[in-house]
Amino acid sequence: MAIKKSDLYSSLWASCDALRGGMDASQYKDYVLFMLFIKYVSDKYANSTDFRPAVVIPKGASFADMVNLKGQPDIGDKINTQIIQPLIEANSKLARSDFPDFNDPNKLGEGKEMVERLGNLIAVFQKPELDFSKNRADHDDILGDAYEYLMRHFAQDSGKSKGQFYTPSEVSRILAKVLGVGPDNTTAKTTAYDPTCGSGSLLLKVAAEAGKPITLEGQEKDVTTAGLARMNMILHDFPTANVLSGNTLTSPKFKDGEQLRTYDYVVANPPFSDKEWSTGLTLGDSGQQDPYQRFGWGVPPPKQGDYAYLMHIIRSMNSTGKAACILPHGVLFRGNAEAVIREKLVTSGILKGIIGLPANLFYGTGIPACVLVLDKENAQARKGVMMIDASKGFIKDGNKNKLREQDIHKIVDAFDKGEDLPGYARMVPLSEIAGDKNAYNLNLPRYIDSTEAEDIQDLQAHMTGGIPNRDLDALAAYWMVMPGLRNMLFKPLREGYAQLQQPIAEVKAAVLTHPEFVAFNDKATQTFADWQTRNLPALQGIQPGDKPKALGAQLAEDLLATFKPVPLVDAYDVYQHLMDYWADVMQDDVYLLVQDGWAAGSQLREVVQVKNKDNKLVWPEAHDFVVSKRRYKSDLIPRALLIARYYAAEQAALDAKHAELDAVSKSSLRLM
Repeated sequence: MAIKKSDLYSSLWASCDALRGGMDASQYKDYVLFMLFIKYVSDKYANSTDFRPAVVIPKGASFADMVNLKGQPDIGDKINTQIIQPLIEANSKLARSDFPDFNDPNKLGEGKEMVERLGNLIAVFQKPELDFSKNRADHDDILGDAYEYLMRHFAQDSGKSKGQFYTPSEVSRILAKVLGVGPDNTTAKTTAYDPTCGSGSLLLKVAAEAGKPITLEGQEKDVTTAGLARMNMILHDFPTANVLSGNTLTSPKFKDGEQLRTYDYVVANPPFSDKEWSTGLTLGDSGQQDPYQRFGWGVPPPKQGDYAYLMHIIRSMNSTGKAACILPHGVLFRGNAEAVIREKLVTSGILKGIIGLPANLFYGTGIPACVLVLDKENAQARKGVMMIDASKGFIKDGNKNKLREQDIHKIVDAFDKGEDLPGYARMVPLSEIAGDKNAYNLNLPRYIDSTEAEDIQDLQAHMTGGIPNRDLDALAAYWMVMPGLRNMLFKPLREGYAQLQQPIAEVKAAVLTHPEFVAFNDKATQTFADWQTRNLPALQGIQPGDKPKALGAQLAEDLLATFKPVPLVDAYDVYQHLMDYWADVMQDDVYLLVQDGWAAGSQLREVVQVKNKDNKLVWPEAHDFVVSKRRYKSDLIPRALLIARYYAAEQAALDAKHAELDAVSKSSLRLM
């Protein structure tokens, strides 16, 4: 029986992390991610009968051949020469710089230490549950998700300056969605580009939204990170993606003739405020010497490269191209040369929207960032800029902030609909941006007031008692749904003030039993029950080969739409409850059913001991049952449900015995 998806990722990370020793996470990630890569391509392509497989695995260079090297004194050198080098020679898109040196004593130790460390790392990927050749949830990113899971954890551990290779997936999804990419407007000829692609997550999110194979091209300055991107593309089943190394500003690799190639979609998360962006460039005072004509609107400041990347992106968009770029908030309001460029950006009509994100989302910096959405199609007819202040929608996740599913959905909904939402979103007319008051300053607080209402202290109420009527009026949304509730709870005290009609201890019961509240609660409960009934057939009909993510999205979208008309209930909060349950429990169940079918519910998985970093046998997880001294785990059906269904009488008898034992223990203590 397959292991749960979440357990697979967490155990993979725990095993690899335990073997890391004193090596920096930013270096160790290269070894771990290569192991995941070679295991996957070996399982998928080593015995391929395709005429032109996406990845060629030369004889003697598979993961199985690597396993045979365990314990050999020259294991590191042989991985380099017998595994990696033949793989590179057989696949033109792979380069030696993509992979780490497995014979580096400074990182892996010398002699026996290196042999043991590499042998243990290989053993992590020998686990039966990592047999990717049997993956039935094809194209549902099980492997890609594992890769991203590891990259997120390595980014967390790599420190501020070394985590820039990874853009949080939540942010990547926002960029892909606000571009409007979808199956209906993409074809095999659709192109997408990222000039600073890092590990490739932004491009992959665009491809995921397209729902079909499209052309992906990216450039990355760091050669090792470019290698991560190439492996990431293959693990996400986009082996034809083209990722090249080099400095995008000084030496762009994707050109048609001597001009920059243009694309349907461009996404980017360039280095914030790059102080060395102009090194190697000869532009002249007005930028006219740039061979790619990128700086017609002006030359950015020498120590602020944000607009340099933005203008490269604009030049890389075709005549109807769309783009989304992550930049620091400073681009919205900094003056001098940037103010001149910003004015020309606005007047061009290419700027379609601005999304302000929470601070501390990214691993490379803690400063707040924004997303600039660009669109050349109908730019001259554009009359306004859609602005969204989403800076307050997040949860804490360790020492970073993280966007929730509801935050992502709310941002995308507001952007797509272009509706005004007080304190959150506005379609701002260009005339307002260009007026004397703002003078092309795009700082979001100028246009959206997201400050919380001040808590007014009523001194008269504090001194003489009573509840100010204005405080009750502020709850008007509740009184509209339950108009009789206010009169039942409050009565006039004096002009402008009211008082409770019940003791405080009785208020909750009075509300819960009030006919209007009961009717409201019944209607909301029935709404949820209707959603359950409507979606039960989809859950009961899960079959091997289905797409778990598509099913999860279908359930969640229907739930959100179902609760949007319900008053007093935040439909996005309801949506988040389901998404949390999906992430914590439900997705594991669905992936197991897709992998093994419904018969998986009758199977138990044996829990076996493994060696820890001290080479001692330990139990890797808690068990549910013991049969003849062997431990088992029920992955699909919770232990409590099995006991309640088949062993209810035995559990009741056991509980009674425990109660007797507790009573005896308490009696003994009183006698002492």
